[in-house]
Amino acid sequence: MTRRFKVLALLAALLLVCAGGMVAVWSERDDEPVTILGPWTDKQGEQFEDVLRSFGIPFEYQGTAAQREVLLSKVQSGEPPDIAIMPGVGELAEYADQGLLKSLNGLYAAEEYGAPWKPVSTPREDAYWVPVKADLKSIVWYREGERPANSPASLQSWCIGMGDDGASGWPGSDWIEDLVLQREGPEVYGKWALGDATVPWTGAPVRGAWEAWAGLLRQDEAAAGRALLTDHRGAPGEHGLLFDGQDGCALEHQGSFARSFYGDKGRRAGLMDSAPLLPGGGYRVRGHEVTGDFAALFSDRPRAGDLIERLASREGQRKWAEAADVFSANRRVRPEGGPVEEEIAERLTGSGPRCLDASDVMPPAVRDAFYEAVLLTIARAAAGEDLDVPGLLTDVQNVAETQPDRRAPLRTVCST
Repeated sequence: MTRRFKVLALLAALLLVCAGGMVAVWSERDDEPVTILGPWTDKQGEQFEDVLRSFGIPFEYQGTAAQREVLLSKVQSGEPPDIAIMPGVGELAEYADQGLLKSLNGLYAAEEYGAPWKPVSTPREDAYWVPVKADLKSIVWYREGERPANSPASLQSWCIGMGDDGASGWPGSDWIEDLVLQREGPEVYGKWALGDATVPWTGAPVRGAWEAWAGLLRQDEAAAGRALLTDHRGAPGEHGLLFDGQDGCALEHQGSFARSFYGDKGRRAGLMDSAPLLPGGGYRVRGHEVTGDFAALFSDRPRAGDLIERLASREGQRKWAEAADVFSANRRVRPEGGPVEEEIAERLTGSGPRCLDASDVMPPAVRDAFYEAVLLTIARAAAGEDLDVPGLLTDVQNVAETQPDRRAPLRTVCST
């Protein structure tokens, strides 16, 4: 054997060892648990983990009320989770624009998710998120046997809380969004949510809705102050605002997830459409605002894709709905329960216009400015000051105008 041949043989052996090492590294990576960041903590977080275990795929779940901030930190450090589950698609659209999300095409039965839940309308477009939990808004809860009249109620009648572990102020944004939807209809609402220049924040549709809500707040400075300082879930250990007996309030403008705050008293809560009860009404029902928790892939690991596929499947959604008493956007998954559950499910997936929560669709900077303007409106009402609605809306509009155009498939806000 010549010296040259020996050298070549040694190099070949080293290359094989290195290649074997690379294969070992990648195999080790493939064997690691799927990392998941989501919004559910405490009991619901445990229920979600039970569902994930049933899929037989190793995972590590992190639940937090500050998932937006946690996800941003992980992405910036170069270590995003394999799967992120976000309340709304505003952030996800930005990550998709940055090329950080993987296509979900082929991982879920898109035909089982109608508009506005699925982000694309043709198989050729890439879908970057899928709803794994859904909730209905544009409704009002009341105590059983105390159904209100079809007319606007005074501020003292409303159970309102702006506080949250994450972004305070969003319950107030729900009032304004619902007012825009019921006063102007889905088309105007959808354009406003997507930042269309024809429906600016300072225009009549948004300004009129904001003024109607401000008129409600002006009725009672003390009640406005309590709303500003109250957690939307009620006091710890109690049964949510509706059953806490908070200053005699009897109505709560809140999503279907409010049932989880009511605890064992939830079965004594009825619901009705919010339109006739909104300030400045009564309005006819023009549509229902809906919200969801959407799963997205930051990794192309096969295991992560398999987990998304199982969670979004009809069977996975049924397991999750039964385990945690939650609702699915999958049209083939029907809830167990009574008339209230059926009513919610019909509005989530049946006929009639549905619109995604506008602030959840907006870019994060615009959403945050929206929440801040809501809190300032309540604070000024509580202090008996001039609310200066035009000035507040101008500030939000200025933030909206600085946002770049979106390239991600975020075009379907309302179903028809």
